[in-house]
Amino acid sequence: MLSASLALLAPLVLATASPDSGPTLRVTVDSSRREVVVTAGPFVIRHMPKNMDHGMMHEMEGTTTPLLRFEWPMEAWFRGFDISLADGQGRPLDSRLVHHLNVMNFNRRQLLYPAVERMVAAGSETGSVSVPKSIGIPMQGGYQLGMYAAWNNTSDADIEGAWLTVRLAWSPTNLAPRPEDILPLYMDVSYSRVTDSYDLPPGKSSKSYEFTMPLGGRLLAVGGHAHDYAEFVSLEEVQSGKTIIMLKAETDATGLLRKMPRKYYGVRGDGLKLTEGRRYRIRADYDNPTGALIPNGAMGLLAGAFVPDDYARWPALDPNDPDIQADIAMLEKIGKPSGGGEAGHEHMDHN
Repeated sequence: MLSASLALLAPLVLATASPDSGPTLRVTVDSSRREVVVTAGPFVIRHMPKNMDHGMMHEMEGTTTPLLRFEWPMEAWFRGFDISLADGQGRPLDSRLVHHLNVMNFNRRQLLYPAVERMVAAGSETGSVSVPKSIGIPMQGGYQLGMYAAWNNTSDADIEGAWLTVRLAWSPTNLAPRPEDILPLYMDVSYSRVTDSYDLPPGKSSKSYEFTMPLGGRLLAVGGHAHDYAEFVSLEEVQSGKTIIMLKAETDATGLLRKMPRKYYGVRGDGLKLTEGRRYRIRADYDNPTGALIPNGAMGLLAGAFVPDDYARWPALDPNDPDIQADIAMLEKIGKPSGGGEAGHEHMDHN
């Protein structure tokens, strides 16, 4: 239905819902390509009404999928992903219909925030992501994962019967030399349990968030996510004022976002050092030419491949932590109508 030769795929997990109760989800393993293939659908992708901005759209019911849970099937290193979309006949749809997609790991928490790990955080500008086989995120069979997608249909009609495929690349345990363990590091200018987006005022604006690194390490690669009219997302050392990461947004002549760059610090070196106890500031700058405030129209985050100085000191996920419980409860509400008739929504958290 969605990919080449399904006969080559060995089904490992079936996490399904009946067509009447919602989309189905299937997890298979393509051993020849070393990919865990997650297929979900069918979805109805609601179109964006005229004169409605993206921030308002993603509060509407039917523009975000529910959280779809599945199980990671084997011990391996996760090392990349690819996202594709097709109609009911298997014909490709524009991948930019996926405004953003998140994959969460409910068995590990984040470093900076009391929330479960966001192991994939991709925007429409992200494209496929792959890291060298020399590094990877350590995964165990039985890890509980979940994913959701937010749509971006600017056409004049709904798209019915859409199927989403997420290919999660992995390296085997017998790979030699052994890959270096990395973990996702997520930094956000407007972190919130409810939504990471914020209102974008007219003209030039800047938003930032400061944090102290609780654990030192090396950043091997980093990407970013922003919205239309973004100028850049950066990371600065607070004490020195030095900018150590600068990702300039690639936009068209009207300011609409085309792409955010990636930086690879570990290709010809040991990576970008982040020091324990040091203050850092993530910053996002915009220039909104519309003359009007855009509700939930901005976002700014960095997500990277991080090698901690001491893995044993990475904070453990405590299922009894009220913040962790609240984060999971929020994720469970995504894509479901709230009391006010709107869909629950968490913005990206993410590249």
